[in-house]
Amino acid sequence: MSDRSSRALRLALWAQRQAHVVPAPLRRLGGRTLRRLANPGEGTSGPSEDWSVPLVPGRGAGDLEALRPMVADMPPSTPPAAAENTGSRPVRCAIATGVLDVGGAEEVAAFLARRLPAHRFETAVIHTGTRLPGQEGAGGRLARALADEGISTHLVTPDDAGAWLRSWRPDVISGHNADDWLLDAATEAGVPWVETLHDMHRFYHPDSWVPEGRRARGIAAQVAVSDLVRQQYLVRNPGYPGDRLITVPNGVDASRVRRVDRASARAALGLTDEFLFVSLARYCLQKNTFGLVTAFADVAAAHPDAHLLVAGRANDDMLYYEQTRQAAASLPSADRIHLRGHCANPLALLAAADAFVLDSFFEGWSLASMEALAAGVPVVLTDVGGAREQLANGRRGHLVGNPAGDAELVDWQVINDLRYRPQGNRSDLVAAMSSMVRERAAWAASRERLRAEAIGLFSPDESLAGHARVLRAVALGDPLPADGRRGTDG
Repeated sequence: MSDRSSRALRLALWAQRQAHVVPAPLRRLGGRTLRRLANPGEGTSGPSEDWSVPLVPGRGAGDLEALRPMVADMPPSTPPAAAENTGSRPVRCAIATGVLDVGGAEEVAAFLARRLPAHRFETAVIHTGTRLPGQEGAGGRLARALADEGISTHLVTPDDAGAWLRSWRPDVISGHNADDWLLDAATEAGVPWVETLHDMHRFYHPDSWVPEGRRARGIAAQVAVSDLVRQQYLVRNPGYPGDRLITVPNGVDASRVRRVDRASARAALGLTDEFLFVSLARYCLQKNTFGLVTAFADVAAAHPDAHLLVAGRANDDMLYYEQTRQAAASLPSADRIHLRGHCANPLALLAAADAFVLDSFFEGWSLASMEALAAGVPVVLTDVGGAREQLANGRRGHLVGNPAGDAELVDWQVINDLRYRPQGNRSDLVAAMSSMVRERAAWAASRERLRAEAIGLFSPDESLAGHARVLRAVALGDPLPADGRRGTDG
């Protein structure tokens, strides 16, 4: 790394931490300038994805990613429910997304691609990339997995997307954070589009509201993954017909609730009696990893056996990851804060965990926390989309205030100002996490209850049927269901 690059990187990191005192227009201009001057890829390395390294130095470890689910503990295998209206013709559905690598929205898209055929859909996946800007490695992990399963996947560009749509001739498109030009191509080809609102991050600045009002005119219907997301969207785009925005909560796929032996998972991480918090989250402002890491310092000071393990990709914002890494390294508990990269075996991480935690500014409906509950792991969640439903008034963990204040009024200006500053929910977050450590025996005894409740409540079949009802209605020009969680399949 050159001296110039090193200086630029240090300047960028310092300026980000001081940005809250700068007026917003200057902050945006300065941010663009610093990103040009400081290429974080030249000065930083991402978190390690070597899962054979123990969390506690000197301990034995194993290959965590090689651990397989327990065969004897597999959930009962039941055939997916068939479409209720078996007389309806099959529907051809293209599932559209952006970078098909890893992530919650991408997992939902893959789930629909795999499972909609049980509801008399023919599916194909179209995506516009496999790697984020600056991402190392091949990327495209979900794209390869789907292709290996025999699911039709296609990487499309602005030049050939229209030709693909005219050739395959889908009846409807299910969109999941896809590029806007793909919606334009669908509109030109006359294919109706159903957008899935996984969260509201695109609409947290007033400048996005008018363009979204225009964009939404080309959307036949929308699916919100939680009631909070639905409410937030209609506040920001009041011109969109409320009866065309249907709530369909996410479900947890049976393949993602299989259990790994807990003793083996903890041994692979080099753990004995330590209390392990796990956070499966990208290193980015949305997930507020910086806030979680700095708050954990208070937990660690009171509980010498507590460890925090964050696992996720850092390519979305390498400067943010570097700020978080430096903050963690400066803390007295640095040896108990473990910032790792993506893990290909999250089931093993959850098996090793004593609790799961997210300190997000916003979510639509967190798949990671839902999967933690389905693994029997209690959770600590901020007040974001889906959190109230998942936690059920404390039966499955602790709900703490949103770090930005009122969850329904979250916006980018507030979030940006709080990026590296003390946040209003810190004391509540520390108290909730400390409570988990103190009550570890009670929560450990509740793992089977948590698992059974989560698998029963977050039914993948119900979520699948909700999407199928909306997609079929749009494809056939039928009335939309009043609620994606009720009604027939069309």
